[in-house]
Amino acid sequence: MTGDPAALELARRRQLLEATLGAARLADTAAGAPPVLLQCRRWLDRWTGVGLVAAGMARQGFDLQLTRFGNEGWRATFYPAGRAHSVVAGSAWEPTPWQAVRRAAWAALSRP
Repeated sequence: MTGDPAALELARRRQLLEATLGAARLADTAAGAPPVLLQCRRWLDRWTGVGLVAAGMARQGFDLQLTRFGNEGWRATFYPAGRAHSVVAGSAWEPTPWQAVRRAAWAALSRP
């Protein structure tokens, strides 16, 4: 495979991010999910996981807005990077910040 090394590295990182988010999604939905999927979700289900996903998404060109609404839940929204945040790339409303960030990231990466 030939090409720009920076572009290839960015594509590789995107694949890893998608695989990680996909594994966490499977662990959320699959009854009796394999231990490796549950471990992936546990790894992301903390503030460190929020930071890792946010950093990975920033490399892909997205900004994150994470908002807590009292005891009601959290909204995570990813926008294309830049000053104007009028176009939403992915958004999710969940009870925990890590769930919201994971699902919003998945939505943003799944868009064409």
